[in-house]
Formats: sequence, structure tokens, C-alpha cells
Amino acid sequence: MNLENLYIVRYPDVELGEFAVLEPFVILGQPVREGALPTRIGGHAIIRSHSVIYAGNVIGEHFQSGHGVLVRESNSIGDHVSIGSHSVVEHHVSIANGVRIHSMAFVPEYTILEEDAWIGPCVCLTNARYPRSAGVKDQLKGPTIGKGAKIGAGAVILPGVKIGAGALIGAGAVVTHDVEAGAVVAGNPAAHLKYVRNIPEYD
Repeated sequence: MNLENLYIVRYPDVELGEFAVLEPFVILGQPVREGALPTRIGGHAIIRSHSVIYAGNVIGEHFQSGHGVLVRESNSIGDHVSIGSHSVVEHHVSIANGVRIHSMAFVPEYTILEEDAWIGPCVCLTNARYPRSAGVKDQLKGPTIGKGAKIGAGAVILPGVKIGAGALIGAGAVVTHDVEAGAVVAGNPAAHLKYVRNIPEYD
């Protein structure tokens, strides 16, 4: 008897690619109010215990989740994406190839993570400029994290902020305005310090 399969919930219309590994207590294709939505997960995925992936996700090859990851519905997730333990990805998020999201990060609705973006542990991205205000749900706008940008541990990125390609956001920064490509910012509120090209370790 395969005990692993006793603890996995796989709803109808979930397509799982070859050589995928599912650990115990995983839920795939969790239904949503909108009704039946197909779920597609590419080959070679590793989905670790207590992860929940809602219906309507389209996920590429070589996806990995840590333990206790929550991925809500209707997201587009590319190849070679990794989401660390206890992180939350809300719905209608676009995650490109090679993105790394570390543990305990929060990625809200309508966020865009471009190719090879790196999200450090406990990062909080936000999408509501005025929470609980009239019509707030119609005005949600997540941040855009540019190609190869790196967001340091515990940073907070405000709604609609655009982080340019290759930028570096310091740990604990609170980013209230757009950051140009290749810039290094830190602090609360985050201020420009220098450029990544001035850091020898990135040569």
C-alpha cells in the first residue's frame, strides 16, 4: 500500500506532468467560487507536504514548493520557479521563468514577477493603496518586480510600485516609489544609495 497517496487530494481536471513528486497532505485543484477551472502543473514538479494549489493555475516545468505553501487560483507560473515554505501567492499573479520566492513571503493579487526575480524571506508585497476604502477591490494593483531584481529579507513594496530590472532592495526597506533599473535602495522610506554596478560582488 502506498501511504503517500492516502493523504493527497487531487481534484478533477488537474493535469500533472511526468515525474512529479507529491508529498503527503498536498491538495491540488482546490475549487473556487467561479466553478470548475482546469489546473496544469508541468513535469518534474516537487510539491512538498501541506501545500495547497487552487484550481485554475497554469504552472511550468520543474516547479518546486516548500512546505505549507498556498497558491491561490488563476495564476500563470513559468518554468523553474521555486516558492519557499509558508509563502502565500494570491490569485491573478504572473510569475515568469526562474523566479525564486523564499520562505514566508506574501505575493498579493495582480503582482508581476519578471524572469529571474528574487524575493527574499518575509518580504511583503502589497496591492491596496487605501485598505478597506470604497471601491478598493476594483483598484488593486500589485507591484512589478523587474527581471533579475532582488528584494532583500523583510522588505515591504507598496502597491503599484515598479522595481526596475536588476535592482537591489535592501533588507527591511519600505519602498514607496518606483526604483530604476540597476539601482540599490534601502531604508524607510527607501532611498537611492548607489547602483548594483558599484558592488564588486556583482561583477
